[in-house]
Amino acid sequence: MKLTQGLYAYPWNHPSANNSNSYIIRAGQVVLLDPGHLEFLNHLFQSMRLDGIHEDSIQGVIATHAHPDHLEGLQAFAQKPVWTALGALDEAFMKDIGADFYRMMGFSPPQIRLDILLKEGELILGKERFQVLETPGHSPGSICIYWPAQKALFTGDVVFEMGVGRTDFPGGDGKALVASIEKLAGLDVEILLPGHGNPLVGKSRIQKNFEIIRQMYYPYL
Repeated sequence: MKLTQGLYAYPWNHPSANNSNSYIIRAGQVVLLDPGHLEFLNHLFQSMRLDGIHEDSIQGVIATHAHPDHLEGLQAFAQKPVWTALGALDEAFMKDIGADFYRMMGFSPPQIRLDILLKEGELILGKERFQVLETPGHSPGSICIYWPAQKALFTGDVVFEMGVGRTDFPGGDGKALVASIEKLAGLDVEILLPGHGNPLVGKSRIQKNFEIIRQMYYPYL
């Protein structure tokens, strides 16, 4: 589903099977954000083809964090000429308690290749500039990506429509999540693209969503 020039959204709306939303950025490079579960990757590719984007055109894959429903599909690119990226602190998480977390969730630790470990700062894709934001709380190395030219913010599992990422998984931290949400709330955002649920469009709607989150969730984090 095309949202704007160079930006495509593929929300996961299955009523019973969990998976993450996925996004495509076409900005001189074709970059997939959050491939989701490996078993649902072909479903994503079919949706992309309807928009004229073939999976063989993907040049880079970024996972916002290392949980299975966002990262597991990265295994499909391990032997392909595609660069792959994850937040640096979540790479450390995968080498520590992350593997046990996968087993706890009923999955084998993924066999992935990571070419880039992302930290806070600028990310250039083609001719476009993005900002990588370190946003721990849901996972230790969670990242969000802001596209200033589009005023678009990819939030992973930090912020959803009227919701936030859970903090009861290994490495979760409620106070860190609040700080991360406040960091995001200070950005000039017109399109909020979460890891689950519906995208939010419109600055006033997005700011209202942050205020609802403050009232509903902060007392419990």
